Amino acid sequence: MSNREAMLEKIADLDAQHAVAVAGGGEKYVDRHHARGKLTARERIELLVDPGSAFLELSPLAGWGSDFTVGASVVTGIGVIEGVECMISANDPTVKGGASNPWTVKKIFRASQIAEENDLPTVSLVESGGADLPTQKEIFIPGGRLFRDLTRSSARKQPTIALVFGNSTAGGAYVPGMSDYTVFVRGGAKVFLGGPPLVKMATGEESDDESLGGAEMHARVSGLADYLAEDELDAIRIGRRIVARLNRRRTNPGLVTGLRPSSTSRKPMVDEVAQRPSRDRGLSFAEPDADPDTLLDLIPTDLKEPFDPREVIVRIVDGTSERNGRPFDEFKPLYGTSLVTGWAQLHGHPIGILANAQGVLFSEEAQKATQFIQLANQSDTPLLFLHNTTGYMVGKDYEQGGIIKHGAQMLNAVSNSSVPHLSVIMGASYGAGNYGMNGRAFDPRFLFTWPSAKSAVMGPAQLAGVLSIVARAAAESKGQQYDEEGDAGMRAMVEQMVEEQSLPYALSGMLYDDGVIDPRDTRTVLAICLSVISKTSWTGGQGFGVFRT
Repeated sequence: MSNREAMLEKIADLDAQHAVAVAGGGEKYVDRHHARGKLTARERIELLVDPGSAFLELSPLAGWGSDFTVGASVVTGIGVIEGVECMISANDPTVKGGASNPWTVKKIFRASQIAEENDLPTVSLVESGGADLPTQKEIFIPGGRLFRDLTRSSARKQPTIALVFGNSTAGGAYVPGMSDYTVFVRGGAKVFLGGPPLVKMATGEESDDESLGGAEMHARVSGLADYLAEDELDAIRIGRRIVARLNRRRTNPGLVTGLRPSSTSRKPMVDEVAQRPSRDRGLSFAEPDADPDTLLDLIPTDLKEPFDPREVIVRIVDGTSERNGRPFDEFKPLYGTSLVTGWAQLHGHPIGILANAQGVLFSEEAQKATQFIQLANQSDTPLLFLHNTTGYMVGKDYEQGGIIKHGAQMLNAVSNSSVPHLSVIMGASYGAGNYGMNGRAFDPRFLFTWPSAKSAVMGPAQLAGVLSIVARAAAESKGQQYDEEGDAGMRAMVEQMVEEQSLPYALSGMLYDDGVIDPRDTRTVLAICLSVISKTSWTGGQGFGVFRT
């Protein structure tokens, strides 16, 4: 099977996994929701964002492999509203009435972090029955951070807007309660700390939904509703006008055309971007010199087989133009050759790139990366990390040669770099190599994975082999005969377990990335991220930790 055929199989499976997320609670509950005259979460988003504009869905596979519905009963992503890039969060009422489970909370926290780091207004499309009560012990304590994040966002002058379409009960009532602007749908919004049954039980008082928490009551009596919408479409219209009046910087239309969500799409992440020159900050760009579609031909089915990351780079960065000269200016090409470093532009945005070539990071690669990261911080240039590494080299000669201190220098540089970081895990991302290449633990602004990616403390065979060696040594020290048959079974079980746990869906399900993407969408996804990042200011790191020499 060719590389392309193998990757197309993975992409088809990825589309199937995304289709599960798009389906929400399933046809039965979607039909029931529509029968009530309501729109689904993605339909609301599609009407909210500018026609034909971008919507980059984040963490669509949250909760994958758990007991909860894939997608975690909420849709989050970055969309353009009245020319302004916003973080959008929409409860999915077709999944247990939009109730929040532990993965919902984690997914919203990640969205809040992205909004904070990139100075994005937040628009919440609210229809939630509150916490999933059977899992309340996993939600109640950490869930309070949601309200803290909302009020801190307001304090940072990052506007928060709540469009309330249905239930917003118990703790969920504080989402509109702590938002800067609120829009309630007449006859639909129901916002109260305790519904009629709870009020009856707690106080003996008889009440109904409308008098207790209806939209009109909150607009006329309590003052919680700033705007009373006649229906869902009117609420979305009002929400768009609120964003239009925020006096926020408008985005570059050239970077966001052609990306839109769809209630029927099997690929919620992105569609193909329409190409046009960037007009933001005077940026211009040329299309890549090589067709991004041919990325599918590059990635081997066996991750042990190396591939040249320069061939990936030339397919995602801006191509040759009269102004740019070369698409990629490589830095230190003859030194530390298993790590490629250099400068490029992506949709007109300058970036520095670190990309693994032969998989292993040696001392030379670590030192080269350290210098390159420092240079990027001197020039205030964002960094893109393209992962395909098995980690830092081990062995007597390498330990004596200082691989630990050189690897520590690279980790030091990554940790204290203050320019924005983006990461894409193309293939392997094992061990401390994941850290050195700016994995999730090191807080990149955005991190995406390809369907070919795998990430773990080490490869399945290596981990199983280490456990076997340790067990064999323990048996020998006790003078016991080693169980070879049991060892074979143990190795097979561990290899299968590690293989399953290191797959991209499993990692994405735990929110260790921001989504699994089709490699052909990489340039578009990164362009959206850079467009978002460009609205903020940053200064390269002025100081680093002690570099051990």
